[in-house]
Amino acid sequence: MSTDLTPFSARPGFVADAATGVAAHYGNPFVEQRELLAGRAVVELGDRGVITVMGPDRLSWLDSLTSQALKGLAPGESTETLLLDPSGRIEHAARVVDDGETTWLLVEASETEAFASWLDRMRFTLRVEVADRSADFRALASFADPGIPAAAPAGVALVWVDPWAEVSVGGVGYAAEAGHAGRGWTLRETLVARADLAGIAASEIPVAGVVALEALRIAAWRPRLSTEVDERSIPHELDWLRSAVHLAKGCYRGQETVAKVHNLGHPPRRLVMLHLDGSDNVLPPHGAPVFAGGPGERREIGAITSSATHFELGPIALAVVKRTAPVDESFVVVWDDTEIAAGQEVVVPPEAGAAAGVPRLSRLGAVRR
Repeated sequence: MSTDLTPFSARPGFVADAATGVAAHYGNPFVEQRELLAGRAVVELGDRGVITVMGPDRLSWLDSLTSQALKGLAPGESTETLLLDPSGRIEHAARVVDDGETTWLLVEASETEAFASWLDRMRFTLRVEVADRSADFRALASFADPGIPAAAPAGVALVWVDPWAEVSVGGVGYAAEAGHAGRGWTLRETLVARADLAGIAASEIPVAGVVALEALRIAAWRPRLSTEVDERSIPHELDWLRSAVHLAKGCYRGQETVAKVHNLGHPPRRLVMLHLDGSDNVLPPHGAPVFAGGPGERREIGAITSSATHFELGPIALAVVKRTAPVDESFVVVWDDTEIAAGQEVVVPPEAGAAAGVPRLSRLGAVRR
């Protein structure tokens, strides 16, 4: 648990998150979910690191290394990008905003040191400087402008707006857009100076804990590095080509795998959301095995990546399962000698990929030869 005592600990009902020390909840996670969705509450995020990249070559350099097109990123514009290994597997993920002088990368706190060190080793003779600024800033999450003082060292407010709600330019969505669970996902992460945190905590702004935010994230099918990603994950499996990959940009590490799977193959696994039977009041943790088939013929097809209890949907989870897992069957999650029935919502369909075989419509007015 973090040894830092957050100023929000003085709020009534504060219960600390064991991993980070920020608020897990303030006594009623269901009410907190409603307040968050209504845009009235903020969540202190203790699991975010902040990396800055300065210098005139910063955007073209990051563009050459990672999956998103960053060269033309305008001051104040938000996007996200992935660092892949040479085989196309996900190593790091970053929420990106630039202020005209500095590119700010919001990353998982546990990955900050490793990611910053890797970037620093890749500078060579380019005009870039990499720094870990996690000690100077804290991220607060909300679903509307909370009216708090965002850090703006270059005159541009450091507010990252999640692009998940729509397919980004250059990306592709595997999940059906009609009724997509992420269409109303308007999350924003505001960077505030640590020196301003006590004043915000002492204000009358409503607050929520990370438990509430996690439930809303799962309901929106929103993947996260620390939960949905393992050593084998490629972006296609998590529908992350939707917001973090530009398919028409220049070369970057892992691009060959990204293009090959999208155009010619299928991702070997796929993301699903599960509606869990809550009769036994058991919420399966990360890694709990998922099975398909009836008694006597069950086969393990995947694992839970994250789970929570939603104020409307009840117990829910995200899981990564084999591509061949049936889409028209319910699954069973087994944990602590308890079998939990799980109805699935398909996020990434088995037929995802193989886009090179999809016939293209001719452009209006074009002459076919």
